[in-house]
Amino acid sequence: MVYTLPKLSYSYSDLEPFFDKKTMEIHHTKHHQNYINNTNLILNKINIKNIKIENLLSNLDNLSISVSERKFLKNNAGGHANHCFFWKILKKNTKPNSIIKNVFTKIFGSIDQFKKKFEQQALAFFGSGWIWVVKKNNSLEIVTTKNQDSLFINKENCSFLGYPIIGLDLWEHAYYLKYQNQKALYIEAFWNILNWDKVLELFE
Repeated sequence: MVYTLPKLSYSYSDLEPFFDKKTMEIHHTKHHQNYINNTNLILNKINIKNIKIENLLSNLDNLSISVSERKFLKNNAGGHANHCFFWKILKKNTKPNSIIKNVFTKIFGSIDQFKKKFEQQALAFFGSGWIWVVKKNNSLEIVTTKNQDSLFINKENCSFLGYPIIGLDLWEHAYYLKYQNQKALYIEAFWNILNWDKVLELFE
């Protein structure tokens, strides 16, 4: 197996009541595991073993596989990469320190104004995908990606989107058991389990 399901640093119930135990368990062991299984299926076929996920995603066009296999790999390897990042930035009861507050205030006006802009863009996003805060050219931007597209894959204009420091899964499988069609409540709940200590680490 090239990739395996990462162990979480917390239990499925640790993010209650904001992210419920059942959704976390299904999200991690079913959805994420499926992306891994599908990725390994293609890589085993072409005998690729030790490769970092970001290197794989940034070199998809160089692989000797069919167009349909490349699309399949893009979706599933992207899903693996996105979820590996997502699990790492979740933790209850952390707060942005003065460094993060100053950075976000300089760029967005304040932490609250940042959250408002983030929530607006997340709600305006149609369909399945992700919303990110990325560091690029020593600044921060809020960007979105469709489906399981990875930040390691260039967009249509071939511009690098940036290095992620925050990311939120906007697929319905991430929230539907608890929040059903109330996507806004899911996005608001995210602030209660965003690991600001990890955000600072990634920013620095």
